Amino acid sequence: MAVQEGVVPEAKAGDTGTVHRLKPNAVGLLGVVFMAVATAAPITAMTGNVPFMVSAGNGIGAPASYLVAMVVLAIFSVGFTSMAKHITSTGAFYGFISHGLGRSIGLASGLLATFAYVVFEPALIGIFSTFATETLKDQTGLDVPWWAFAALMLAINATGTWFGVSVAEKLLVVLLATEVTILAAMAISVALHGGGPDGFSIDPVNPVNAFTGTSAGLGLFFAFWSWVGFESTAMYGEESRNPKKIIPKATMISVLGVGVFYVFVSWMAITGTGESNAVKVATADPLALFFNPTEQYVGHWAVVVMQWLMITGSLACGMAFHNCAARYMYALGREGVVPSLRNTVGRTHAKHGSPHVAGLVQTVVSGVLIAAFWIAGKDPYTGTYVLLAILGTMAILVVQAVCSFAVLWYFRSHHPESRHWFRTMTAPLVGGVAMLAVVVLLVSNMGVAAGPESGSLVLKATPWIVALIALGGIGYAQYLKRRSPERYALLGRTVLEETRER
Repeated sequence: MAVQEGVVPEAKAGDTGTVHRLKPNAVGLLGVVFMAVATAAPITAMTGNVPFMVSAGNGIGAPASYLVAMVVLAIFSVGFTSMAKHITSTGAFYGFISHGLGRSIGLASGLLATFAYVVFEPALIGIFSTFATETLKDQTGLDVPWWAFAALMLAINATGTWFGVSVAEKLLVVLLATEVTILAAMAISVALHGGGPDGFSIDPVNPVNAFTGTSAGLGLFFAFWSWVGFESTAMYGEESRNPKKIIPKATMISVLGVGVFYVFVSWMAITGTGESNAVKVATADPLALFFNPTEQYVGHWAVVVMQWLMITGSLACGMAFHNCAARYMYALGREGVVPSLRNTVGRTHAKHGSPHVAGLVQTVVSGVLIAAFWIAGKDPYTGTYVLLAILGTMAILVVQAVCSFAVLWYFRSHHPESRHWFRTMTAPLVGGVAMLAVVVLLVSNMGVAAGPESGSLVLKATPWIVALIALGGIGYAQYLKRRSPERYALLGRTVLEETRER
């Protein structure tokens, strides 16, 4: 297959020497933003992470942790978006790192990113099933087994990917809008009432307080965890309109928009509960940190709605991760990393232009993982969700750090007209070092973050699994370099003509 500089021709009927492509111009700026923000799952991040940050992390300084994380991720995004203006690839990190640090490290990073998104979906299925069973039992008395909801979510996600990104976008817009609205209603109501029982204070957003409390490192890690998936904007480049402009804008909007929202909502939840009482409440009944101020300042109906939106929010997040995993599989498959993948996961649907085969493979893999954790007797929340989320987060944080250094190196030899002391040098360097620091935070706080699963073999094996995948990718790339140089030449280089590297 002939390959020009970063260009692979689109597949035509009966042509096996070219790649199948995703449907172009299928989604606009807001659609890409919604897809990215959905992976962050605001209502899950707030109701799931903030109480734990308050009780076992940096106490009332949890909102300040989000402020610090937003600044670091914004700096990271400066370099990330600088590269997105020149390279558009469904493989996102895979393509960026391949261009910046070479094909071997690129393939290792692509495999790590794919693995992360693959395990994120069953993780979200675990928390979705927990929210659904508990809410249904509390509000209707029905006791439905959690695996029934797991099967339902698998079916919904598979269907959404099959019919293309525009269908998933419409559903995610509705789900995301409702969960953001109910959280904002609580926060705004607290603010309009002048604060809670202890009045109004800026202590929770004082950056100094991000580094205080029982375990500041744990609090900061959970803050960064709440953003996982924001970088997925880049993988929708080939399906978006004018990706060179849309992807950079969507990334920064996602980081800053989500950041401001997280800071404000967590601040008002603590304020509405009362700063002097927040740690005690979060420890005794985590969800009360949000339910109590919502009931007091908005009404009981809002608490009921919030419970249902916790279900739909985790569904939206899982669907977004399913789309991400399918696109990474597709990106690797269409390049023939393994030849047999090119006409399987590397294919797109003839009508919908979706990575339908990759989506089905992701559904099967998620189903197998869910079944394995069920057979092992793991709780869908404390076992499946927590363990797989930590595993995937470690993998994606490593890739984010490597991507920063890839941006730094890429602009040393490419596009002198785009080089800038901050955008292409300082920001990627600071972002990369900061991301490595977050990986250290994760490793040092894994046991506490895992809670009752702190002694799990899966948790203990997490760093080794990540290392094994990375080394396997580098090793396989070197094998291709020696035995199949024409396939090696394609690694991370598949971009379509109108979105080519330039």
